[in-house]
Amino acid sequence: MKLGDLFSDEYLEKLGFSNKNVSGGKMVSEIMENDNVVIDLKVVSKRLQESKDGKKFLLLTLSDKTGELRAIDWYNASENDSKVKINSIVRIRGRANMYSDKLQIAIDKDKDALMVLREGEYDPNLFISTTKKDVTKMYEEFQRIISSISDKEIRTLTSLPFQDEKFVESFIVAPAAIVVHHAYKGGLLEHTLGVMKLCIEISKLYSNVNQDILVSGAVFHDLGKIKEYEIRSYGIERTGDGELIGHIVLGVQMVHDWAKNVPALSSNTLLHIEHLILSHHGELELGSPTVPKTAEAIILHSADDLDSKMGQINALKEKGSEGDWSDFDRFLGRKIKLNWDEE
Repeated sequence: MKLGDLFSDEYLEKLGFSNKNVSGGKMVSEIMENDNVVIDLKVVSKRLQESKDGKKFLLLTLSDKTGELRAIDWYNASENDSKVKINSIVRIRGRANMYSDKLQIAIDKDKDALMVLREGEYDPNLFISTTKKDVTKMYEEFQRIISSISDKEIRTLTSLPFQDEKFVESFIVAPAAIVVHHAYKGGLLEHTLGVMKLCIEISKLYSNVNQDILVSGAVFHDLGKIKEYEIRSYGIERTGDGELIGHIVLGVQMVHDWAKNVPALSSNTLLHIEHLILSHHGELELGSPTVPKTAEAIILHSADDLDSKMGQINALKEKGSEGDWSDFDRFLGRKIKLNWDEE
């Protein structure tokens, strides 16, 4: 396969760049009170409990790519608790009602009102979103920015991994997170490009900023997420490497290995690029092994933080709300004003 073939319509569709729901059923965001539903959902959590009169019931938190809701089973609680696991895909039948101002589904009493589905029996597009932006155009812009790096050795290092078609495929498919920001197929490309463009614009405002190192750091800052996350049929999961090492250190390891193929690259330049990767979360409490200690590192952290927050806000706007404000967002630590009344 030629590298360009990765961006043919047929191949992109094969990689799953589609937001269609082939099952034709309702999504969580579409369910209304008193709806009778049959819906395929992922098990996020489960808890077998007992009421005051000794009756067992099963509480489930269920989700698809549009949101979460709770389901309660009063009839086959123990049996269904033994059947379902976290990340199981279940087809439930029941009636939607409100409890404590939250929508929930009361599962029907029939034994088959909750069925555990196997891979191939459900549509993965129910659980994995894709970027709404044009992947081909984003990657073309991504490559144009890399080619504009003036320092030959930095440009060679930065472009090196993208000469491998398997790596490019992993990159364009990868999400940037599980739930926080750009948590969908193509999310890593979208976020990385956004950070690169912000870094370029910010660097124009200040003298003595090395834009070549800054752009290289922006390209590399989250590439470790290719190894940190994996896309499964039921959603995005963290890998063993992701759990034990994390994308920041994984990214530095990757860049260090690529740099072995660019012998003319100075050790100081490589050290600076690695510092940008290691410090891009900005604070030790947020997972960075060190804080930003150069102008370029501070700019990269600021651009990364801004693009991730805007990604979260855009997701809240897409999710919508009955009022002008979003619900409290635990990642942003606040509600967000979504709409302004026209005067």
